[in-house]
Amino acid sequence: MASLCLIFTLLGSVISKPIRKPSPSAFESPQTCSFTTVTSASSPLSLKWYQHPTEGELRSLAGKQQKGKNKKDRKYNGHIENKPLTIPKDIDLQLETKSVTEVDTLALHYFPEYQWLVDFTVAATVVYLITELYYSLAEPAGEMNISVVWCLLVLAFVMKILFSLTTHYFRVEEGGERSLCVTFAFFFFVKAMAILIVTENYLEFGLETGFTNFSESAVQFLENQGLESQGPISRLTFKLILALLCSLIGAFLTFPGLRLAQMHLDALNLTTARVTQTLLHINFLAPLIMVLLWVKPITKDYIMNPTLSKESVPLMTEDTYDTLRLWAILLLCALRLAMMRHHLQAYLNLAQKGVEQMKKEAGRISTVDLQKMVARVFYYLCVIALQYVAPLVMLLHTTLLLKTLGGHSWGVFSDPEQPCPFAANANPAASVTVAPEPTAPVGLTKTSVSQLSVALGGLRTVFSPLLFRGLLSFLTWWIAACLFSTSLFGLFYHQYLMAA
Repeated sequence: MASLCLIFTLLGSVISKPIRKPSPSAFESPQTCSFTTVTSASSPLSLKWYQHPTEGELRSLAGKQQKGKNKKDRKYNGHIENKPLTIPKDIDLQLETKSVTEVDTLALHYFPEYQWLVDFTVAATVVYLITELYYSLAEPAGEMNISVVWCLLVLAFVMKILFSLTTHYFRVEEGGERSLCVTFAFFFFVKAMAILIVTENYLEFGLETGFTNFSESAVQFLENQGLESQGPISRLTFKLILALLCSLIGAFLTFPGLRLAQMHLDALNLTTARVTQTLLHINFLAPLIMVLLWVKPITKDYIMNPTLSKESVPLMTEDTYDTLRLWAILLLCALRLAMMRHHLQAYLNLAQKGVEQMKKEAGRISTVDLQKMVARVFYYLCVIALQYVAPLVMLLHTTLLLKTLGGHSWGVFSDPEQPCPFAANANPAASVTVAPEPTAPVGLTKTSVSQLSVALGGLRTVFSPLLFRGLLSFLTWWIAACLFSTSLFGLFYHQYLMAA
């Protein structure tokens, strides 16, 4: 309970504002700001961003003439120091909107990272689709699925980008961003340790079965190599490493989840269509739906064996349920991608929202501070887009890896006994029978190749689909759980604590 109070206290100084310390060069001169000098035709589907007013416009609204030299200017070392121009906060200011174009985004913070992530994700997804089509038509044997490498590279790039965004918060000296990340990291570590001790009667990841199969296969492989071992790693160490990884993922997903909650509330206020509001609610609850898909008493038992009469009649097999679960995750990811525009537009509207809030306050504000307040929102658009897209890409490609390495199938009514492409021809004995007896120096080379094939075949039996199925199921579930937990914290803060 104390940790929850600490989290809510830190939220008060963090969540209501974007990333601070923008580049000063972007605000010094409105005439030289690169993303305010390009005009383009507006599109009904494009995003609208608010341009900051120029100093001349603010002077005109405030009823002030162009400032010249006067006696109040102070001289220091021959230089004239002008006082900053201030205007009343309740000034009648109306911001102009403009459609976002590609040229506008070139000056945005983290734009290269966002462009690189989107391009590489699209390329990796296309490679995965082509590879899946190839495996479904040709049914090759003994080949490694190259799409696995592409998916792993995507996950590595996502983790790198999330790490970069998190370190950006850590470099901020003021505020509670650093403390909030550390607090959530410890919170998710404790949560992961608690989840890992839950039996598979409630959360059926298959992690225990996969680890047992991994340990037994590893011991057998080492014995075949003439080595004695009781296992490569203990169960406690395995779970501890997994909990540390979960803590790291939770820390990376803290601010994306908190930001999503704020954009969700703003998007609901922005639209009046019932269908759009319903889709926004489903999109917010999508991680919870994914989490419940692995809770056996709530979903699997009722879907597979519903009690329609005195006798329970099974509606589907476990393989069919696993396939439907994969399709459900993909559909929810597609929904989140479709709702991306609504969320980003809700974020861009924070500029107008900040101006309206300023008009309700008394006092004066510097023209430079007002320009920064408006321009800062658009300047960090790509950061918000990365916080929205990166968890989605991580969840999508973890699910694709779960299907490929876990030996699942995309067909609902297909043959359940479908081997995993990564573990095809995993019998090391097959490699031994193919190799001829060496009788010459060339035969020595063939013997080395044969021994290498036996070793690789043994490793394929160690890293079996059971291990990947349990590990990737848990990681997919954990990503969804972290997203929903952080979004729920943010929703509670904005909906209730801010209102209070």
